Amino acid sequence: MLAMSRPEHWRSDSAGDSVVVLDIPASLSRHRDFDIDETLIVWVPEDGIQAWQELNLEVDGRKQWSRPIFSSCQGQTDGLDYHCRIHLQAERALRVRALAFTRGAWVSSLFIEAKE
Repeated sequence: MLAMSRPEHWRSDSAGDSVVVLDIPASLSRHRDFDIDETLIVWVPEDGIQAWQELNLEVDGRKQWSRPIFSSCQGQTDGLDYHCRIHLQAERALRVRALAFTRGAWVSSLFIEAKE
């Protein structure tokens, strides 16, 4: 009888920093598919009329996605999300890195979540 493995769930949070890294170790015995969610939340000051934010995603050291936008919601938080799906062959590890850049706004939260 084969043992059923539970779906994997990985998360890494930056605690206000502008870089977060999520390392998923290799599985020696099976292929896996992960839904990757990357979220940036910034604080925009009330006078943040020209504020902007940018979110970048790197997978195993290669840029996969990048998006700069003007921040809205002066005096509140604003955010940017990205979702992708990654297939991992058996015996392959994965490194996902999120980078945030801002002007006139501050990183409140940056995180990566991977669900199998």
